This record gives sequence, C-alpha cells and structure tokens, in this order.
Amino acid sequence: MIRRIQNNSKTIKKSKKPTIAQRKLEKLDYINMNAAGIDIGSKSHFVAIPEGRDTEFVREFKTFTNDLKALVDWLKKCKITTIAMEATGVYWIPVYDMLQETGFEVLLVNARHIKNVPGRKTDVLDCQWIQQLHSYGLLRGSFRPSGKILEMRAIIRHRSTLIDYSASHIQHMQKNLALMNIQLKNVIRDITGVTGLAIVRAIVEGERDPAKLAEFRDPNCKNSKEVIRESLIGNYKREHVFALKQALSLYDSYSLLINDCNYEIEMIMNELETLSDNEKWKEAKATKPQAKKHGFSFDLHQELFRITGVDLCLIPGLNVQSVARIISEIGVDMSKWNTSKQFAAWLGLCPGNKISGGKRISGKTAPNANQAARVFRMCASTLYQSYSSLGGYYRRMRSRLGSPKAITAAAHKMAIILYNMLKNGCEYMESGAEYYEEQFRKRCVKNLQKKAEKLGFDLVQKASATAT
Repeated sequence: MIRRIQNNSKTIKKSKKPTIAQRKLEKLDYINMNAAGIDIGSKSHFVAIPEGRDTEFVREFKTFTNDLKALVDWLKKCKITTIAMEATGVYWIPVYDMLQETGFEVLLVNARHIKNVPGRKTDVLDCQWIQQLHSYGLLRGSFRPSGKILEMRAIIRHRSTLIDYSASHIQHMQKNLALMNIQLKNVIRDITGVTGLAIVRAIVEGERDPAKLAEFRDPNCKNSKEVIRESLIGNYKREHVFALKQALSLYDSYSLLINDCNYEIEMIMNELETLSDNEKWKEAKATKPQAKKHGFSFDLHQELFRITGVDLCLIPGLNVQSVARIISEIGVDMSKWNTSKQFAAWLGLCPGNKISGGKRISGKTAPNANQAARVFRMCASTLYQSYSSLGGYYRRMRSRLGSPKAITAAAHKMAIILYNMLKNGCEYMESGAEYYEEQFRKRCVKNLQKKAEKLGFDLVQKASATAT
C-alpha cells in the first residue's frame, strides 16, 4: 500500500513497509537484555532501564546514601543484572561500590567512548544512550583493581599527596632562611637531611651562634664546619624565625602522617596472598637501597617479592618504591590484558595509530592520565647513566628521537618486561650494555647487506691495519 502526501505542490511517495536494506540496518541483536545505564552527577544520578520494566523507565536519584539504597532496590525490582555508568569525577565511586557489593555487574565507561555522537546534551538522554549501547554490548568497562590492591592503591596515592604537601613546606623553610641571608642550601644538599634539620631545629629553639650551629654537621657532609659556619652568618629577624618555626612544625606533622601511611601499607601487604611457589623470597635482599627520606620501616622489597612471585626490582630503573606504586595501580593478575601489547596500550605508552585514506596522519602518543604510566616514565628517565641493555636502548633512542620520545620508548619496553615477568613468572636476566650494542651492530650489518644485495653490490668488511 502506498500513501500519497501532498506537500508544496509536490507528490511524495512513501511506503509503510521498510526495504530489505532498511531492515538490516535497523536490526541489532541485544546482548545484555537486563542492562541499565547511569549518568553520574554531583547532586543527582539519572538511571535508565529497558522499557516495560516499570511505569517509569528513567528516574532521578539524589546522591544521599538512602537514595542510593533506593536506587539499588529499584534495580533489583526491575531485574537488572548489569549496569554501565559514565562519569569524569569521583562521584561514581560510592555508587560503584554499593552496586558491586550488592552483586551487580558494573562497568565504568570512558566518557570519550560514548560521546562521539552529537545531539545528546541532557542527563535524561545520556543515561538512555548509555543503556542502549550497553544492551547492544558496545561498551567496555575500565580497569579497576579490587580487594586489598584497591586499598593499597588508595593509601599509596594519599601518601604521595602528603609528600607533595610536605615539599611545599620545605620550600617555605628555604624561603625564610634566604630572607635571613642564611645560605644553608648552598653548602648542604638537602636542608631536611641530618645536618640541615639539626641546624634548623637549633635556630628555632633560639641558637644564633654560627660556630655552635656548625657543630651539628654530620660526618658524611661534604663541606667542612668552617664553610657551614660562614653560611650561617645572617640577620635572624623575629618574623622570619617565627615563619620558619611554623614551616618546620608543618613539615614534622606531615612526616608523622607519612609514617602512619607506611604502617597502614605494611598491614595491607601482610594480608595479601603469597604468590611465590618457593621460599626464595625469604632469602631476597634489597638489590637497590631505599631512599632515606620517606622510606619504609619494613622490608618492602621482600614483601613485593612475596606477593608478586618475582623480583621486579631487578629491572633497571625500578626501585622498591616505584614497584610498589606500579603494583598498587595494576595489581598482580595480568589476565586482565591478553597480551603485553594490550597492556602497553592501556598504559598509553604506544605510538598513535591515526590513519586516514591509507596515509599515516600522526603517530603521537594519545594523552593519558594513567598513574602507572607516569611511574614508568619517571623511572625510564633515570636510565641515561645505567650500564644495562635498557640504558643502551634509551641512549640510542635519545640520540635519534630526543629525550621525550626516548623516555616513552624506554618506558614501553620496561612495561613489556614487567608484564611478562608477572604473567609467566620468569626472572629478569640482565645482558649488559655491551651485549646490547653488539646485537644492535649485527642488526645494522644485516640490514646493510640486504640493501647492498638489492642494489647489486657486495658488502666487504674493512681489513684491520697490521703493524709493519
């Protein structure tokens, strides 16, 4: 049957029955029949469920705890089993935890993956769009550790924040010393070291004699007492000493809080499961010394060896604190990523793959706020003076691509090594920089031979000069 519609003296023919091509485009199989979508907000959350489950298939819930409990009860009543949510802040965490503890399958979706289609600018439409995509199985959840690893991540991140806060008060102490023309930072490496803190505490307590203050010099200090005494001659004004006292007090307060975090991390790590199938971790010794400042009071290296089953500190550039931060971000179960390439791509350490019309537009690494990737990059930047294969690789890449790209390339290689060690339980065997340079030379010679053969030339090795 064909219906004729008269519009502006033009006859338009419109068929009620869709064509075969239209039916194919409109038909899309449902993967998750019991799916719901949540658009997270700071004041309220908008939830969408499949039509027909309730009189209202889109509802708004406040962010109070009782409202979240009502949200859980409503989803149970509507027989929802899997939920996808989209958020860019931290407001999703209480909802995520409550839903996961209740038994729902919860997916936290990256906002970039669902906002490519324009026209959905309201919260009501957003939650329906999320529900529709999730019902078709088109959404993937972001990785989030669970259990004790999640607790460990929260404490380590909080500890890093406290260290950053304490660093600002170190700058305040340096500023007040400079205002009094006390050039202590020019004669010692760190004013929060043994010598520096002893002198600052004596100044706060009222000591002004440079000779007596220089007596607090530690034997390991590079400069002599005479040099330190000359740097301590200044104008000890009352207001600057008062500000110095308060900055020192704040620094001490943060140091105590950091120690409390260390104790909490130790308690969490003691509750983690042992993955080593032998007693080798008990004999493990710290291969790299821990930093004295903000160090851990327990044997962190042995605990990491115990819970991972391998000694990750053997990887050049990684120390015990950096390994602890990485493990708190990714956990010890590498089954979340099928291959090492997927793991490196999740970290954001892979080159970009922007191709259009068969032409590569850009290979720039996509921006990523991954905390583990940040640690890998920071550790990779220390490989410049490392006499290892990774150090040789970093120096070669730096000479060819520059420092930023070399850091990313070295961090990528370090991530691949760590992934294989955790997944396969294998140990890291260091070959050394000489072995790496020799292998690189062999690859270059092989490539030259192929090019020479292709161009019709023979590659002949230069004869060494002989003594006459």
